[in-house]
Amino acid sequence: MRRRTPGWARSAKRFWRRCLERTLTAVGLRDPLLPPRERMFVGCGDFVAVGREFTGYLVGLAGLRPDERLLDVGCGIGRLAVPLTRYMSRRGRYDGFDVVADGIAWCREKITRRFPHFRFLPADVRNRYYNPGGGVEAAGYVFPYPDGVFDVAVLASVFTHLTPPDAARYVAEVARVLRPGGRCLATFFLLNEESRRLSAAGAACRTFLDEREGMATVNPDCPERAVAHDEGFVRRLLGRHGLRVSEPVRYGSWCGRAEHLSHQDLVLAVKEPPA
Repeated sequence: MRRRTPGWARSAKRFWRRCLERTLTAVGLRDPLLPPRERMFVGCGDFVAVGREFTGYLVGLAGLRPDERLLDVGCGIGRLAVPLTRYMSRRGRYDGFDVVADGIAWCREKITRRFPHFRFLPADVRNRYYNPGGGVEAAGYVFPYPDGVFDVAVLASVFTHLTPPDAARYVAEVARVLRPGGRCLATFFLLNEESRRLSAAGAACRTFLDEREGMATVNPDCPERAVAHDEGFVRRLLGRHGLRVSEPVRYGSWCGRAEHLSHQDLVLAVKEPPA
């Protein structure tokens, strides 16, 4: 039987780890914009590598320019913001919001102080996985920005934690805050013929259960832990709000594909100009 590490030992380990990180930062051996390991609550991949990867997608796929205005929905604790500080010029603007207040507080203290054109806002949105005590339902949340002010919006691993009613609201809000011609880069677990077949064969890294009404989840008791959406539903939803999918969809490896670009499926959509 494996013995459990005493609480005092775990606390001591965290204390000395923080001391080491502060020392390395002070002598210039650690990036001061890298959050402490225990506060990296976004995703399971390498924090720095994933941030750089998605910065590449923003530039290479969405065409983000240094002087444009970007909205990072679900910005976490700065995984995208940190590498973007080295790309976006002072004429550009980065805005991010997240339901995890601790991550926003860290970003304001460490990033905004050095880069005033990077702004972060907390969102008191209820999410049973990330923020169960939130005061506003995601299906009724209004993004805290005016209409048509952003050139690009990115939602990295956001729709993968939203049920269809919540996802519908977020798509509507993305469409509202994007200017005509603006681009939205978002990731999904898309359910289609190929992903369903591979999942049924046991190739997927996650087991999505109880597919109905356009979605499946790994945990019916807490659906927001990980959500897969029917691809047809996603395409119809984007189109309903004037967001045209820029083909091809870049399918991910999550379901066991041999050929892929990233782990999750990448969808780029462009806001159509008004008729």
